[in-house]
Amino acid sequence: MTEVSEILMSVLSTIRVPRPGDRVHKDECAFSFSSPESEGGLYVCMNSFLGFGSKYVERHYAKTGQRAYLHITRTRKTQKEDENNSGSGDPPKKKPTRLAIGIEGGFDVEQEQYEEEVKVVLFPDRQEVTSEDLASMPDVVRERVSLSMAGLQAADSVSHTLQVQQWDGEVRQESKHAADLKQLDNGVKIPPSGWKCEVCDLQENLWMNLTDGKIFCGRRYFDGSGGNNHALLYYQQSGYPLAVKLGTITPDGADVYSYDEDDMVLDPKLPEHLSHFGIDMMTMEKTERTMTELEIAVNQRVGEWEVIQESGTTLRPLWGPGLTGMKNLGNSCYLNSVMQVLFTIPDFQTKYVSNIEKIFNEAPSDPTQDFKTQVAKLGYGLLSGEYSKPAPDPGDDPSTSTEPRGDQVGIAPRMFKALVGRGHPEFSTNRQQDAQEFLLHFINMVERNCRSGMNPSEAFRFLVEEKIVCQQSQKAKYTQRVDYMVQLPVPMDQATNMEELQEAERCREEAESSGAPPPAAPRAQIPFAVCLAALSEPETLTDFWSSAVQAKTTATKITRFASFPDHLVIQIKKFTFGLDWVPKKLDVSIDVPDTLDLSSLRAMGQQPGEELLPEVAPPPLMTPDVEVKGILGSQGNEEDDSLYSPLLSPVLDDSTVSQLCEMGFPLEACRKAVYYTGNTGIDAAMNWVMGHMEDPDFSAPLVYPGSSSAPGTTPTESLPEEHLATIISMGFSRDQATRALRATNNVLERAVDWIFSHLDDLESMDVSEGGRSEGGSEASREPPPGPRVRDGPGKYELFAFISHMGTSTMCGHYVCHIKKDQQWVIFNDQKVCASEKPPKDLGYLYFYRRVVE
Repeated sequence: MTEVSEILMSVLSTIRVPRPGDRVHKDECAFSFSSPESEGGLYVCMNSFLGFGSKYVERHYAKTGQRAYLHITRTRKTQKEDENNSGSGDPPKKKPTRLAIGIEGGFDVEQEQYEEEVKVVLFPDRQEVTSEDLASMPDVVRERVSLSMAGLQAADSVSHTLQVQQWDGEVRQESKHAADLKQLDNGVKIPPSGWKCEVCDLQENLWMNLTDGKIFCGRRYFDGSGGNNHALLYYQQSGYPLAVKLGTITPDGADVYSYDEDDMVLDPKLPEHLSHFGIDMMTMEKTERTMTELEIAVNQRVGEWEVIQESGTTLRPLWGPGLTGMKNLGNSCYLNSVMQVLFTIPDFQTKYVSNIEKIFNEAPSDPTQDFKTQVAKLGYGLLSGEYSKPAPDPGDDPSTSTEPRGDQVGIAPRMFKALVGRGHPEFSTNRQQDAQEFLLHFINMVERNCRSGMNPSEAFRFLVEEKIVCQQSQKAKYTQRVDYMVQLPVPMDQATNMEELQEAERCREEAESSGAPPPAAPRAQIPFAVCLAALSEPETLTDFWSSAVQAKTTATKITRFASFPDHLVIQIKKFTFGLDWVPKKLDVSIDVPDTLDLSSLRAMGQQPGEELLPEVAPPPLMTPDVEVKGILGSQGNEEDDSLYSPLLSPVLDDSTVSQLCEMGFPLEACRKAVYYTGNTGIDAAMNWVMGHMEDPDFSAPLVYPGSSSAPGTTPTESLPEEHLATIISMGFSRDQATRALRATNNVLERAVDWIFSHLDDLESMDVSEGGRSEGGSEASREPPPGPRVRDGPGKYELFAFISHMGTSTMCGHYVCHIKKDQQWVIFNDQKVCASEKPPKDLGYLYFYRRVVE
């Protein structure tokens, strides 16, 4: 013991006592899902407070030299089955009355009973020191080590803090603006449907400003979906702080966001604020249950719940590699379903699981905060089979269960969920979320963390070609954009059982008028071919500004695939809003095929003899009282300042430019907005600004057609050193950081987005400190290459689908079905079973892979 005492004395300076705010990982290994209950227990570093399973603690010692670890082992006590849990998967006998965890009337917090043993282990020889052993050691050793041990035992673990918070849906603070919010008497009344963004006409993810009733779209995702940031931009212009998300308004409340406080908030005067615009939320007729009641009833097995979970049959539990369940951390089934599907895709397996040793070896000092490490950890946990074992029965007598449980030990992705949700207003909460939105959010994170090397999200990436034909001139315009998902519309008016639906609606109205209970509604039968036709049919654009005829006219837009990805994701757009403002899901059955041939939807590009719309907008309108003076050049002279001279300097409406500048936009961007909208006023110029804010040359000087350069010189404004340092710390060179900041007017957030969207260009750039290439000016360089996409035949086979149960994305439950070795398998959180009747007609997200011929 003298030798051990000497070792402790030598490492005493590395042993820390946890302070408030320290992150203590004493429930989960940083590299695996080992816990104190696992074989070998958990080793907590007494310096960094990181936890490691027996398989990885040696790695940490070898890398850091840290010798002292607190070894925690827990053994589960045998206990009688809780009377509130039937053990059969049925709803609890004591039904919760409010959506809450750990408080009166809410869901009970799982309280397992364990016998815990702790001791200090010294590496590399794994010498053990118990609390009793410390009594005979020098005072300085005994005091420091005892305080550290006690502090680690008393500290709340990170996973405990994240998992078991007392929440009532979500704890939100009352907005400081709510009580005295000034609302404009502008006569605006908001209808219960048909909303669209006032800037870009987007019809989804809409927010109504509570000051003036204006409706704008929400934040933009990495791939351009979700919104165009117009609600946020409007706040920056107007200063009106509060907005409510349309579609979330119920008699119980709504989602209210404060742009000033940058958070979801409570508005105690919301009924009054909504009634100002004609929305009477408190007296609206509700359907059968409120949204809270629907979410509490997640275990009710009726209708789609029973079909999707295959609850009516005895399912055979499955175990082994690739058949690992995931624990539900509280409304985390959306995450579980998405990640189960992603790790059946070879690109994700190769990137994260095949390279796991390299990823772990290169992990930073805190691997719990490293994206690649946590994704690799999750992937290995799902594919290895190490955690695909039957869960211990909670009762004393396993024979009391009348059917195979199918529950597994599984894995609890707490670190992963905390990391991918950090800073996100939705995924950082314990509320139910949209699996489609999470999939795009995760792909976004993959894109950002795969700056070099293999990028598995390329498996989904494809190009969309949009062809717009001016109906007046018959000239066309072609544009391409990147996408990761096909959103398939659901034409309810083309249901094959329309007569049955109409008769059911008539019976419902009769029952409602007589006060009788409404009859069960039939499910609409929609052919998949009809949905596909609705996606590919031409769309008519009104108020299209044609550069050929110099005026607004009608145009036709045709959307086609410019490339076909290796893996195709199809979202069925089931979610909509009822006339009573309650978000709802279309109850439809779609005969989604096992095989799919989209070859007929491949884009053909410009056709022979087809004329293109002019790329450059015409000169702006000239007012008759302004004397126009051109810039003399090779094609101009003093006698002929022709309006058609390519070097002519048009007159811009200074008042419109000034108005835009006052809103905070760069001067050159404002000048371009007025120029390209032909001096047609502030509204048109504002629309141009909103639509071009993400352009890398948004704030670059205006270049008139025919001129070789913009007036003035290359921007020489100083770049903020702190912005440069931030971007350089992400692994980019100073030259690359400089270029990104100059392309985005020194706005850090936009510079980061810009640099990640120009990776291919940046990899090959050769720029001197001044920002110019050695071969000449930046303007003379080749344009950056397009996004890297894979292409091949448009023939696919279905291999997975994610289904949603419930009436909206804000409540309910997700499960996924995955085809493994020609057998459909259902993944329902911790239950993994062979599927008997996969409900392919009721899915929400469908995953296809290319058929290799």
